[in-house]
Amino acid sequence: MRKFAAEKSKNLLAHRKICAVSLQHPTASVFSSQSHHNPLPQSSILLRFLSSAASNPSAPSESMASDYSSTPIKIDSINPKVLECEYAVRGEIVNLAQKLQEDLKVNPDSHPFDEIIYCNIGNPQSLGQQPITFFREVLALCDHPAILDKGETQGIFSADSIERAFQILDQIPGRATGAYSHSQGIKGLRDTICSGIEARDGFPADPNDIFLTDGASPAVHMMMQLLIRSENDGILCPIPQYPLYSASIALHGGSLVPYYLDEATGWGLEVSDVKKQLETARSKGIDVRALVVINPGNPTGQVLAESNQQQIVDFCKNEGLVLLADEVYQENIYAPDKQFHSFKKVARSMGYGEKDISLVSFQSVSKGYYGECGKRGGYMEVTGFAPEIREQMYKLASVNLCSNISGQILASLVMSPPKVGDESYESYTAERDGILSSLARRAKTLEDALNSLEGVTCNRAEGAMYLFPRISLPNKAIEAAKFVKTAPDAFYARRLLNATGVVVVPGSGFGQVPGTWHFRCTILPQEDRISAIVSRLTDFHKAFMDEYRD
Repeated sequence: MRKFAAEKSKNLLAHRKICAVSLQHPTASVFSSQSHHNPLPQSSILLRFLSSAASNPSAPSESMASDYSSTPIKIDSINPKVLECEYAVRGEIVNLAQKLQEDLKVNPDSHPFDEIIYCNIGNPQSLGQQPITFFREVLALCDHPAILDKGETQGIFSADSIERAFQILDQIPGRATGAYSHSQGIKGLRDTICSGIEARDGFPADPNDIFLTDGASPAVHMMMQLLIRSENDGILCPIPQYPLYSASIALHGGSLVPYYLDEATGWGLEVSDVKKQLETARSKGIDVRALVVINPGNPTGQVLAESNQQQIVDFCKNEGLVLLADEVYQENIYAPDKQFHSFKKVARSMGYGEKDISLVSFQSVSKGYYGECGKRGGYMEVTGFAPEIREQMYKLASVNLCSNISGQILASLVMSPPKVGDESYESYTAERDGILSSLARRAKTLEDALNSLEGVTCNRAEGAMYLFPRISLPNKAIEAAKFVKTAPDAFYARRLLNATGVVVVPGSGFGQVPGTWHFRCTILPQEDRISAIVSRLTDFHKAFMDEYRD
């Protein structure tokens, strides 16, 4: 029966070839340059750390805007924090890509390429990655529990997915995935997640420390909302950084305090440099509340050594900072000499207990080998906060009632996948290992290709889903970018898109040392597409450099 269903699905899919999907309504652009000699601007400048480097093609025209002259809301009367917020991975370049994609639908010969290849965002399934079968079987059974009582179900679904679905349904109020849950998430699912954390770290975990959220992003927003009182409150963030952090700091009215990762040492994090930035911020009246660390790195792909993590933990402890640990890529480790260690494990191994250091760890079902971005599942584990602070966290969670139940279920499955002896174990491990090994090969292929280009250097991708190459652009290209009032790397990315259909994100959208230029490229297109990307990129880069050669 299972074989029949699989064959039927395969036949249906054969008649429906689906192109890579586009992204949703990107609205942002790129980082403005900062003085390297004065890396910490005043708070008013910090709130504008992200600035548009090019006009937004989706913005209304002057004539269109005049049609709304009688409406009560004007652009200068909305919350200024919304205007200051930027999110480059869905910015101006992607807006243009969507327009080109529409052109291709109407006229396939309208551009010198026949498809748009989205390498701008970590959205694996949009680029052909298949979901994990066990996870989807459990979700299907939980969403439609009536089929659990049908005789043919055992011929279609694995025995362990059926058993897991029964277990989960027994934990859900009313046995219905359409029902609200506890604001922190279903207690039984939090218990399962804690068991997974304990197995990973070797230290106890408490379900009361788990807040299930719609992906990691709402958890980050929740912590910023809790920590930031005014623009005088600062959050230390790595540069380059994932724009979620700069955007959430801006939205909640705080100041981003940048610390620079060292590209020459593989995007190393030097605690001495972070301390200088902290001291500079404090000297300017900024009350620095927390340190953000992204491990593995986004967009930079580095994996921190455990000794480096120990230095970071000590630093946060000694300076009285909350440690915000973005660990959503913990399954994405490609370098054989690297290993993921959670910051909680590191802190506990150092002897720091619950009351010694405030630590928040973020996890998501969107990344790893699962790539379930659209299911919006994730959690944060919160330790080292007094009961009265925890009450305020719970209040914030309660305002949103609860996260979606499918995402909650997936978060529990990610932290408790099939085990040896389960019917699905072999197929699960084959799917997981196949995805991760393929990602490692893709990363290496793209890394080698980028390093072969004139004026391009690219550190290895030790983890995560991205490469962040540095591009040395000719002066003529930089001047051409100035002429059209855009950042040089945004100019390069736009030209790349118009010539090849390949979408990347300018490095200025993540922040970078002033005077350097980068772009972020995902490693997510399927392996049989990587050669096409390499070919297109290589031909474009050679032509670009020849055109603007000094």
